[in-house]
Amino acid sequence: MRRRNWRSYIDASDEKPHLSWALVKRVLAYGKPYSWRMIGSLLSILAYTGVALLSPLILRHLIDYAIPEKDLDRLVLAAVGLLVLPIISGLFQIITRRLVSQVGEGVIYDLRVSLYQHLQKMSLRFFTHTQLGELISRLNNDVIGAQTAISRTLVTLVTSFIEVIITLVVMLTLEWRLTLMGILILPLFIISARRLGRVFRDIARRQMEMNARMNATMNETLNIGGALLVKLFGQGNAEVERFSRRSNEVKLLGIQRATMGIVFMVIVHLLTAVGTALVYGVGGYLVILSMFTLGTIVAFGDYLSRLYNSFQGFINAPVEFATSMVSFERVFEVIDLPLDIVEKENAIPLGDVRGALEFDQVTFKYQDTNHGLLSNVDRPYLMEKAGGVLSDEEVECRDPARPVTSQAREMALKNISFTAQPGDLVALVGPSGAGKTTLTYLIPRLYDPTGGAIRIDGHDLRDLKMDDLAAAIGMVTQETYLFHDTIRSNLLYANPQATTEELVNAAQAANIHQFISDLPDGYQTIVGERGYRLSGGEKQRLALARVLLKDPRIMILDEATSHLDSESEALIQEALERMYTNRTSIVIAHRLSTILSADLILVMDKGQVIERGTHKDLLAMGGLYAHLYETQFKQ
Repeated sequence: MRRRNWRSYIDASDEKPHLSWALVKRVLAYGKPYSWRMIGSLLSILAYTGVALLSPLILRHLIDYAIPEKDLDRLVLAAVGLLVLPIISGLFQIITRRLVSQVGEGVIYDLRVSLYQHLQKMSLRFFTHTQLGELISRLNNDVIGAQTAISRTLVTLVTSFIEVIITLVVMLTLEWRLTLMGILILPLFIISARRLGRVFRDIARRQMEMNARMNATMNETLNIGGALLVKLFGQGNAEVERFSRRSNEVKLLGIQRATMGIVFMVIVHLLTAVGTALVYGVGGYLVILSMFTLGTIVAFGDYLSRLYNSFQGFINAPVEFATSMVSFERVFEVIDLPLDIVEKENAIPLGDVRGALEFDQVTFKYQDTNHGLLSNVDRPYLMEKAGGVLSDEEVECRDPARPVTSQAREMALKNISFTAQPGDLVALVGPSGAGKTTLTYLIPRLYDPTGGAIRIDGHDLRDLKMDDLAAAIGMVTQETYLFHDTIRSNLLYANPQATTEELVNAAQAANIHQFISDLPDGYQTIVGERGYRLSGGEKQRLALARVLLKDPRIMILDEATSHLDSESEALIQEALERMYTNRTSIVIAHRLSTILSADLILVMDKGQVIERGTHKDLLAMGGLYAHLYETQFKQ
């Protein structure tokens, strides 16, 4: 097995990050709504910078005139000035910080909401191919890094630039020869910053990518499902080793960044010391020659220190800004991902839905490219231990209950055609991996067909408004998902405007009301992470109650009774039969007893419908359906 270097976990493109004007303009565009605050902060920066530069002049006047002439009035006035100026400067700094924080927080709010909004529009394919920890890292860590660029780095850049210009002007008026001597070393600042800036930015990008992978590891193994899996298979030590390896990568990059940072600071301090020594040495000699006063060189030394500090900030800020822009790049990478499922500009409102459903020669193939996806994050430890991974077909299509034929194929669905009128019950039957769930996922446009068309009330799904389509379709998936919230909140998620009476009626129809009522907190009971405080059957009945509360015209049930005991299943079947009378229902069932009264049964195998008809018709055919039925009921 070829061992993988840690660099292989870097973004698949391995491109060197670059700071482009297009990227800067895009970032600045987010600041347009806050332009007046930005102007106000700029004026405030000018004010407190100008006030702060008056202190050395007062100090010069104190040394050259007030003290030698023993003028108490001038002494008191100068002392008061040295006290008042920092207060005034501090007030302007507070105003600046408040305005800048309003801009920074506002921009980051807009950016974070834009990112989350775009993620909500991404197709199911995106989420099945992307680790949750990677997305959380983009929403949190990278957005916070972008906030640093707006709230701190840009302010430092502007402030330092203004201070450098004003300080140079004042220094030139004091003594132009010493000023020229002091700025001789400034090109060395620029050379050092340019060379180290690229290194800093590359390290910053790698740090973010490594942090994202570490977050993905934590999210996978610390949620209730992952924690249970780790414990059941005794992989705790392996996961600790994997987490330790990724944490070590983050640590090494942190050490590298910190080391490079201190190297840069040492170089800056050394250059500052050289410039200061030259100015004080030559300036002191000129004072001895009485070419200018002691107060002048003291004030000049103060200005020189301010100049170097400001210039250091001015040089550091572009480096930090370029580093922070990596965060914007990573956020924009997500925002720029193309949408697989797009609503047309002139989409048709669905209006009063009847529920007539038609599949017309529908073909579907899962995309096998990385187009529209973030870079992959693998699980190297498991791959190295196992020597490889199963293909998607192998994972999906293994069916220990019926290992007759493999379901592996290129096309997930092929030439599927059927119609369902309002009130019809259409059942999907077949071995695991035959394409039943994929077919149901096409109805609410979780995916779009590769070929053919799906119509509701005669309208192609791709021509309809997405919100209308979502409102018309209710679905109970095979794996029930509940939020870490109360039972009431989980039920109301389907219909936030539902009354308590409607809530209770839906729970009663799903045979879960009595169970909820017997709980100490009733409908206010917290279900726990993903509903793990409830049994599988209880979660499934809650899911049924939730979709009943939505009251859709088209109902899709994927193994809706798979986790129920016999008694609960009988009660649910009675409730479902009442639901079927006024809705178009698509039901996937391995328990054939639940679909005996279906108006149409589609038997699927390898993505195709190989048999169709009623229960009685299919038994008479003696095909796959008859075989499945005989297998389940032969005893």
